[in-house]
Amino acid sequence: MSKKIGLFGGTFDPPHLMHLLIAEEALEACKLDQIWFLPSYQPPHAKGKQAHTSAAHRAEMLRLAIEENEHFSICFAEIERRGKSYTVDTLRGLKQKYPDFQFYFILGADMVEDLPTWHHVNELCRMTSFIAFSRPGYADTPPDFADVRYIDMPKVELSSSYLRARLKQGKSCRYYLCDSVISYIKGRGLYEN
Repeated sequence: MSKKIGLFGGTFDPPHLMHLLIAEEALEACKLDQIWFLPSYQPPHAKGKQAHTSAAHRAEMLRLAIEENEHFSICFAEIERRGKSYTVDTLRGLKQKYPDFQFYFILGADMVEDLPTWHHVNELCRMTSFIAFSRPGYADTPPDFADVRYIDMPKVELSSSYLRARLKQGKSCRYYLCDSVISYIKGRGLYEN
């Protein structure tokens, strides 16, 4: 049976409420069946940076963050592959495993401008369409080589790096992170000095 699946990649270090809002908006606006969160093991565009916490911790925080939404799940393809993961490799594997599914890759409008630099972008564009969230300062004009649908989102500036800094300083992250994620972080002393 064919399904429409939104793929949402990232380090999710930690997964915050803006990630969940983006996923929910993509699900609804594009009439998708499910959103599969794709936590990266080591993102290729991070220029040598490692995630601040292990893949196991990030996956567990993500599981806690999405556990109440029946349309959200985690795809471990990139974590299981280890090393740098290119989106095209992930899509090849998913298309092989789920040949009848339609995949839609979720990203920010800023990343659409970088698409020409992505590994094997032409092959990638044959396997997936893109759902892009409008961002201030970036045009909502799709490149001619990719199928991109732009979606408006509330302009809330929230990033995992901002939250890591707050956590390191001992500041509250209530309403930025799910309570279950906050409990997990505190219980394991993540992001502390």
